[in-house]
Amino acid sequence: MFVIRHWLLMVLPFALWGTAMAAMTPLVESAGPLVVASMRLLPAGFVLLAAVIALGRRWTIASCDFWWFLIFTFVDASLFQFFLARGLAETGAGLGSVIIDSQPLLVALLARSLFGDAINPIGWVGLMIGLLGIICLGAPPELLSNWWLMGDTHSITSLVRQGEVWMFGAAIAMAFGTVLIRFTCRESDPIAVTGWHMVLGSFPLILWHFFNDNSPIWPNWSTFEWGLMTYASLFGSALAYGLFFWFANREELTTFSSLAFLTPVFALASGGIWLNERLSLLQWVGVFFVLVSVLLVSQRRRFWYPNSTDSDALQGEISS
Repeated sequence: MFVIRHWLLMVLPFALWGTAMAAMTPLVESAGPLVVASMRLLPAGFVLLAAVIALGRRWTIASCDFWWFLIFTFVDASLFQFFLARGLAETGAGLGSVIIDSQPLLVALLARSLFGDAINPIGWVGLMIGLLGIICLGAPPELLSNWWLMGDTHSITSLVRQGEVWMFGAAIAMAFGTVLIRFTCRESDPIAVTGWHMVLGSFPLILWHFFNDNSPIWPNWSTFEWGLMTYASLFGSALAYGLFFWFANREELTTFSSLAFLTPVFALASGGIWLNERLSLLQWVGVFFVLVSVLLVSQRRRFWYPNSTDSDALQGEISS
């Protein structure tokens, strides 16, 4: 029972991100991505810091972690949210989400290089299947038709625009942020680090909006739209990021980051519930691939060494 609860908590950040993306879609269209991104970060950061203080945990950043914290804040908050905001403004949700949700591959490579996380052939196959799954879930049909040599052909350059480049930058920033949390929380509380990095990381976005956008920083939203923003900030940011970096600081990174493949699944599911959207056959295939991917990556040691204990399997992967 404990194992089930543990896995449910690990999946929860990605479920919250997926549903928050569905909630933010109309908000980005009406107020702009920079306003939504800053409103998503700043209140959530203060909520996390208030929770840390209420729980009696250490809310300050340890001096030995300070410089890593600044790098982490710049990369994971400012750069990631800026790239994401620009990407949302210049690309469709489909191909953009495919690009940004491919970051488990980058995390796996970084974790293997920096921390020696073992990735056997079963793990690599799982990561590739996961990438194929999110392509089926989000890539534009015309791009898939070009790949499969069906229907009217389209050049890749006509489909991959500058927005996709911004989304790829966001994926890189998120992958490095996932790894940097290990260096930032050697003596600092990961929840406090997450809260501070959200607060400080929102300031460049607010300044960028003031100097480059004439739209108001306080949007004229309806009560329902403010409810969506509150959900995206408190649940899709405060709770989701708090849990994400808590687990990223403690769990094996390759396995944990592979759960990001589930994000578009939850986004599509929430769209089906709220907007009465239905998945196509290809998207159902993508959901199946994603579930298989998560199973293979999370259980790769047991599949590769079926007759060995976990410790024996891990030692065999490291020695190989």
